[in-house]
Amino acid sequence: MSYPIRAAQSARCINNVYLSTDDPSIAAIGQELGCHLIERPPLLATNTALAEDAFIHGFEQISVRLGVQPDIILLLFCNAATVLPEYIEHAYERLLDDPTIDSVVTASPYNMWSPLRARKLLSDGTLVPFINPTYFGSDVNCDRSSQGDCYYADCSMFMVRSKCLVRGYGDPPFQWMGKNVKTIQQWGGLDIDFAWQVPIVEYWLREHGFVPSPTGALEP
Repeated sequence: MSYPIRAAQSARCINNVYLSTDDPSIAAIGQELGCHLIERPPLLATNTALAEDAFIHGFEQISVRLGVQPDIILLLFCNAATVLPEYIEHAYERLLDDPTIDSVVTASPYNMWSPLRARKLLSDGTLVPFINPTYFGSDVNCDRSSQGDCYYADCSMFMVRSKCLVRGYGDPPFQWMGKNVKTIQQWGGLDIDFAWQVPIVEYWLREHGFVPSPTGALEP
């Protein structure tokens, strides 16, 4: 969680960093790093709660504290370390330059997880295509790039306008991205959901200039 927080704090365009959580240990770390704390209500702190609802709650709390609704807000996940200050600054500049853009997000190509390759497991154990393969046309094959690059909003960073945090404005599943979405293209971006992803993120950090510190953490 310290990586996205420090990335935001190091970006020149960010005025304040807020941390929404119901967890005392996370709150303590955030406070030590200088974050403003937002107490997340129990309803939004379950394993079925949606990030969208937590973002909207946090945005409403920030607006009350500031006494004004920010026009642009940066949304980060505590478990997404693959973000750099320059990404944040570049996203902000693009939103300033083009008022028609709803959001600028990081996106990584994952051709090995193209929808063409996705399968659904039926109750009898049969593996069938998740999406009808004919959707992709006839000129596709087992080459993972045969249908073109497959980009995913990798959850490392979402720089959005306030209107994106009006419920139902954008398209699911990440409605907070709005409608006119631009990208900062990177590789290997992800939010950590499983232990096997930790070495991948550590590799990403090393490749972006982070080095081991005496504590064992990777530092710029």
